[in-house]
Amino acid sequence: MPFKDILLNDGRKIPAIGFGSWKIPKDVCAGQVGQAIDVGFDHLDTAQVYRNEEEVGQALKESGLARKDVWITTKWSGVDDKDPKASCEESLQKLGIEYIDLYLIHHPRLCKGDIEGTWKKMEELKKLGYVKSIGVSNFTKENLQELLASASIKPVVNQILLHPYVIKSTTPLLQYMSSQHIVPEGYSSLIPLTSKPGGPVDKPVNDIAKRLNVKPEQVLLAWSKAKDAVIVTTSSRKERLEGYLDVGDIVLTKDDVKAIDDAGAKGELWEERKKQAGAMAKYVAAASLLGYLLYTKL
Repeated sequence: MPFKDILLNDGRKIPAIGFGSWKIPKDVCAGQVGQAIDVGFDHLDTAQVYRNEEEVGQALKESGLARKDVWITTKWSGVDDKDPKASCEESLQKLGIEYIDLYLIHHPRLCKGDIEGTWKKMEELKKLGYVKSIGVSNFTKENLQELLASASIKPVVNQILLHPYVIKSTTPLLQYMSSQHIVPEGYSSLIPLTSKPGGPVDKPVNDIAKRLNVKPEQVLLAWSKAKDAVIVTTSSRKERLEGYLDVGDIVLTKDDVKAIDDAGAKGELWEERKKQAGAMAKYVAAASLLGYLLYTKL
């Protein structure tokens, strides 16, 4: 069973898994995006700051697919201090398309304290027909509340860091987004495998993978899917991309999700304690140095 599209609050439907071009070098980007399209990805996620929109557009053109058959997400990243309209026009040109399916504010700091004014500029892009849907990325609950207080058009998504080691702190945001019908898009869901191997999440993920006869990375993406998130992922390897698409057939039980959540919460607590211990060690070292300097002056 393939991934099902997810209904957005503006009535449009977004493919539930996307191929991201973050960190893909320009010289190989068109080939990797083309490979993703060939294996079945119909949702491409890029950004102004990735500096590879032209290559994404090249792959789209070379695919021969009709524009309506591929969902394109890109983001206003404030490159060269260009405003959303100028940046959007530039992205349209680089991608070689007439409209963008989903345009995001890449980070709230780009608003420079004026979320209300910046969002009005995003709304204008939708009214002009440059973009079909608008959303945000890396927004906190407080950022969203500020935006919604004056918005005429709700953001359809909030693209956020989403993996088990941040789920405890992210849950209140996810709950608020659900109450506002804002869909989460999750990036870096494979961090427990790629950046933090050996942590508490490994055991439940490996146990579930063994039981279901799937790979650990598929379990983590299925976990993200269970959070009702659009998955944004990437790989240069064809077999991995095929495995990611197969996640549409993987269904975790509530107990599976809870086991991963609980393990992630333990890991998140451990990380917090390590940071606190590191800060305390720096404080003690500084205090000791100050004490030594004062003593030597006596």
